[in-house]
Order: sequence, then C-alpha cells, then structure tokens
Amino acid sequence: MKILAMLMKNSRIPFVKIAKALGISETAVRKRVSKMEREGIIKRYTIEVDAKKIGFEVVALIGIDTKPESYMDVLDKMKKMQYVRSLHASSGDHMLIAECWFENSAKLRNFVKKLKRLRGVTRVCPAILLEKIK
Repeated sequence: MKILAMLMKNSRIPFVKIAKALGISETAVRKRVSKMEREGIIKRYTIEVDAKKIGFEVVALIGIDTKPESYMDVLDKMKKMQYVRSLHASSGDHMLIAECWFENSAKLRNFVKKLKRLRGVTRVCPAILLEKIK
C-alpha cells in the first residue's frame, strides 16, 4: 500500500527513491510493482493536466440518465465524443457521470443540447467544477 500511495502521488518517482523511503531494496520495489501490474492492480501510468493552462476554461461533471434499454447505445456514443475525458457508470443520482473539458461555456451548452437529443437520454445535469481542492 505504501508503494501504491507513493506512485499515486507521483507515477514518475524512481524506484530507488521508493526503496530508500521504505527501507527496502530497489529490486524488492521493482518486483512488487511488476506483480501489481500483472495482477491488474496498477492498470496504467498517467499524468494530471491543468485543463485551464491548455485552453479548456470550463471543466464539468455531467450526470446522465437514460432509459434502461438505451443505456448501452448512449454509453457507446459518449465514449466517442470529443469533450468527454472520462466516463463512469454510477449507482448514485445518475446512471453515468462524464468529466468533460470545454474551451468555453458556449461549447458546454451545445454539448448538453447534443446529449439531450440522444435517443433514450432522460436527464442531463451538468455541474461546473470551480477549483480542484485535492
């Protein structure tokens, strides 16, 4: 868990640094990370991007509900949409939650209209993220 915590904080941290912090050998760290990769615990390594610094002024979480028979069709269409950065199945207030990045609020409005027109979509609830706190 300590290795995972360190990698989650910085996926580029050298194994030597992890080993030194935990008081184990670099080889032990390398073996444990390899095992976690094989077992699917670590799926991939990624970066966190500040959307605003690359021109996306509006970041939104959008809740989407569908008719049950349309769920898979809507899901397949949304996976291909330009502004969708991540898409999650949910058991909360909405069936799907999409994180979307937009250059401006007009693009968000147009995207929401497009979602509402998809066959089987019953509700679209966007929430604009103001600031990342953690």
